[in-house]
Amino acid sequence: MEEFHNTSESSFNSEEADSTVKECIESVLGGDDYSQSQVNKWTSGIVERCLMQFVKQGKPYKYIVTCAVMQKTGAGLHTANSCYWDTSLDGSCTVRWENRTMYCVVSVFAVAIA
Repeated sequence: MEEFHNTSESSFNSEEADSTVKECIESVLGGDDYSQSQVNKWTSGIVERCLMQFVKQGKPYKYIVTCAVMQKTGAGLHTANSCYWDTSLDGSCTVRWENRTMYCVVSVFAVAIA
């Protein structure tokens, strides 16, 4: 079994993940307006696409991806997460994306495979 000690290659790069997630959101939601009937399809599509992109990178991680899509109505949305893990290897990123009719919040958690 190969061991990963080079932190630049094995540690989670949240900036890279951030841009990957933004690309996935854009490709699924694009210029669409909010539609309640589409939300399940959109959230599943975003989560699956993100997972596929991260797995393709071949890094030694287990990934957890969550996605929330909410119509812009002026209502508040508050989210939080907390992790107890190895901060030198594991990581997370949260992306907030919006257009004129909706918000999309995606969180990615990457847990190194020991």
